[in-house]
Parts: sequence; C-alpha cells; structure tokens
Amino acid sequence: MPDSNFAERSEEQVSGATVIAQALKTQDVEYIFGIVGIPVTEIAIAAQQLGIKYIGMRNEQAACYAASAIGYLTGRPLLVIGGSPERNQETMGAFQEFPQVEACRLYTKFSARPSSIEAVPFVIEKAVRSSIYGRPGACYVDIPADFVNLQVNVNSIKYVERCMSPPISMAETSAVCTAASVIRSAKQPLLIIGKGAAYAHAEESIQKLVEQYKLPFLPTPMGKGVVPDNHPYCVGAARSRALQFADVIVLFGARLNWILHFGLPPRYQPDVKFIQVDICAEELGNNVKPAVTLLGDINAVTKQLLEELDKTPWQYPPESKWWKTLREKMKSNEAASKELASKKSLPMNYYTVFYHVQEQLPRDCFVVSEGANTMDIGRTVLQNYLPRHRLDAGTFGTMGVGLGFAIAAAMVAKDRSPGQRIICVEGDSAFGFSGMEVETICRYNLPIILLVVNNNGIYQGFDSDTWKEMLKFQDAASVVPPMCLLPNSHYEQVMTAFGGKGYFVQTPEELQRSLRQSLADTTKPSLINIMIEPQATRKTQDFHWLTRSNM
Repeated sequence: MPDSNFAERSEEQVSGATVIAQALKTQDVEYIFGIVGIPVTEIAIAAQQLGIKYIGMRNEQAACYAASAIGYLTGRPLLVIGGSPERNQETMGAFQEFPQVEACRLYTKFSARPSSIEAVPFVIEKAVRSSIYGRPGACYVDIPADFVNLQVNVNSIKYVERCMSPPISMAETSAVCTAASVIRSAKQPLLIIGKGAAYAHAEESIQKLVEQYKLPFLPTPMGKGVVPDNHPYCVGAARSRALQFADVIVLFGARLNWILHFGLPPRYQPDVKFIQVDICAEELGNNVKPAVTLLGDINAVTKQLLEELDKTPWQYPPESKWWKTLREKMKSNEAASKELASKKSLPMNYYTVFYHVQEQLPRDCFVVSEGANTMDIGRTVLQNYLPRHRLDAGTFGTMGVGLGFAIAAAMVAKDRSPGQRIICVEGDSAFGFSGMEVETICRYNLPIILLVVNNNGIYQGFDSDTWKEMLKFQDAASVVPPMCLLPNSHYEQVMTAFGGKGYFVQTPEELQRSLRQSLADTTKPSLINIMIEPQATRKTQDFHWLTRSNM
C-alpha cells in the first residue's frame, strides 16, 4: 500500500513568507527591525513564529540604523528586505513601483530579487555572505508582493546551510617584517585604533602590542574601548599634538578620511610614515602613500606583528622626549577641561554636564552619542573601558542614528548581559530626528537612559528672554536665526507621555540626583532633559578650522 503520510507530506504547502523567514533563521538572523505594511507584514509574523525577534520601529531610517548597529555588535549582517509590486503589475505604474534593485546597487554590496520562491534561500544566503565577507556592508533583497502569500510545495524548497564565517586572511610576511622594522626605528611612534579593530575583535592582541612595547595609542570614536580609555598609554587627551608630531603611525582599521584629517599637513608631519592595517585592499593608499601596507584581518595581522617584534627584544622608551611631550600636553588639556567643568555659573556648560555624568557611568554600559558639540565634547570626557561599547554618528556624521543605535544595543544587552545599561547622549537637535522612537523604547521596556543636552539650538541657541525680544519685531520665520530651536523645550515629557520617567534639570545637583535615580530604577527607561548655556562651545582648539564658522 502507498505511504499515506508520504503522500500528505508531498502535497504539504508552505507560504512565501514562511520560506523567507526560515531562510533568514537558517542564516542565524536573530533580530528584525522594521515597519510592517503591505506586502511585508506576513514576513514579520512568520519570523516571530520561528523565534526571530521583531522590533517594530516608528521610522524606516531608525530601523535601518538599529539593524546596522546589530550587525556591528554581533558580526551578523545588515540585510535590507523590501517589498515591491506584484510581478504581473511590473511597468504598469503599480503601487509604489520603483526600480529598487537597481537603485540599491549603488549603495550596497549585493542587490537582487529572487526569480522564484524556490530561489529565496539561495539569494538570502548570498546576501548574508556578501554582507560579512571582506569589509562588511549592507545588502538588499527585493520581495515581490505576490511571493509573500504564494503557496508552494514544501518539498520544492531547499534551504542553504548557514554560510561559513568569513575567511581569515593574513598579511605578506615580508610586509610584516618591514612594518616591524619601521616601528622599531620610530622616534615618535603612534598607534591609531579604529572601528575596524573593534569589529575584528582585536582587543587582546592590540592591548598586548601597546603594553609589551610601551607604545602610545589614540582611539578613533568607535575604536574607544578596544584598549580602555583610562589606560596609561592612551593619549586621547593630546590628540592634536600626537597626530601633528608623530613620525610613524600605525593604523589599525582606521581610515585616513575627514575624521583623521586625511593624513595631510598641517595636522601631520609631511614625511610621516603610515603603516596601514586593513581588511579592504581599496582603502590602502587613500590620500597618503603608506610606507607599509598590511592587508588582512586586523586581529590576525596584529598577531603577526607581535610575533615578528618578539624575535628581537625591544620596547619604546617610556621616558623618551616624545612621551614627555605627550604627557605634558595631556596634563594641560585635562586641566583646561576640568577648569571648565568646575565652573559654578548657571546654566551649565558641556564640560560640567559630562564630568558629572562620567562620575556615575557604570563601567560596562554602552555609550551612544550623536549631536555636534554634544558628541564631540562628550567623546573626550565620557570613558569607554570595553570594546564595541561606543556607538556614534561615525564616518558620515549622520544625525538621527542615536535612538536606533540605543535600541539595538539594548536588545543585545537584554539577551546577552542582563542588567547592562545603555546611556544615549543626544543633542537637542539630534534628538528631534528620531524622537518618536521613545515610544519604541517604552513599548519594549528597554534599559535605556536618554540624556538630552539642551542648548536651545543647532550648535547654539538663545535663551527665552532673547527669544521673546526677537519676536517683538517680526514673526519667527523672518527674524529667528536658522540654528535656533524653541527655548526650554520639555523633551522629558515625550518620555513621560509613553510611560517612562522624565526629568528636567538645570543644576549639577539636579543632574546628579536624576541620573542616580535613573540608574537605580531598572523597571523603566528614563529621559533627562539637561539645560545648558545656549552659547556654550568647546574649549579653545589648537587648530581653529576645526570649529570654523562664518557666524
């Protein structure tokens, strides 16, 4: 007799939404961030049924920011899945018809539309693999609307195994030997630790290199914490001096872009020797011709350097003139910052705020930051002690990333390190880009404390008295400067509107008390709206064009 069970299985149907969700699950996708609607709602539901966590956001940009942060924190991909019109309506002017696959090819490592439901697992595996191999980057998979509810025979679907972890490549031995020789001969060496080193989990080998050879180091914004910021060999407080006078600089996953002033004079010596360590061949030699290039996985290449340097006992003299110069500059800069922080005048300035925040920050917290002065000054004061625990606007300087990044970090913290807190430091203008994500934070009850550093504007604003005087003469659109925002806005009420805790603070004592209470209350998220001097700025810079303005 025929096997009736086999016959039933051979006729069993499965929906396209389930196939898509299962293909993602097979590739070890743990989180989906998005906004559902026709035709992707069923995909989110199917993903949840398979154990993938779905976090519904209020804006697609914030969803993508959150997904990109998850990719950075977990090593899994940023994979964008978008719905498109049904195939039989293509070229007919269908609802929201747009050449999405073609458009996304400009900005992604891989962009494709599966030709059939059966092809979905193969396309998703390739998208995931493309996103994590080499320099990581986003990939796009386009899903026609008719795929989602299309029923196909379950036996026609072949799922592709989880793609292998990225292969580990190493630098040429001769290049490693040359790099070690250049480092040994340096009179004024400097290591720059970039985001790439954090992503490569190179913290153990880089810290060994720093400590064994007594080398000064400088972290880029998201390289903070690879080696703790309070390490005695960290020269972050003398950043400009270190960059300007180093004669040999080793770049560990850091690009010579605007963040590092392109590697060019006057910020650097004209004859400085760069040793570039990077996973991406196309990055080598950008803007400045390097003395040595080390192409490969940053952790593996650092270990190669350690092995080569170990062959001949050597360390950089800790009492050298270079170390003395750096320590003196660090001491004077730290004194200037502390003087600003100690000012008793009200409203507070940036330094006063950040020094009081730093005193209470948990050592293992994530620090998320965005804004102009808020991010730049906060970066110099707020310390990171662990790798991959700082998230900020990064290379593109994109405002609006903060709450999405914080939500991603909070999901990782809840799942992997319960009790860990996320401190999200926002300028008041930056907060406005994605402020409605406060509802998302409250809906999922995430362990986030938002600090809105409020100066009533973009870069600078005005106090309420000046604001009232301006409005006596003309309407706001004619007289209010473009960078000004409404004075004394009560952003904390956005948090209380959704059930979280909100605080409006104007003094150091109020700030200390509200932060202490927020850290103690693990039952709900908080927002502390911190009023500062509207005209507050950075301390005087060595290079004035850093804060150049025509205003």
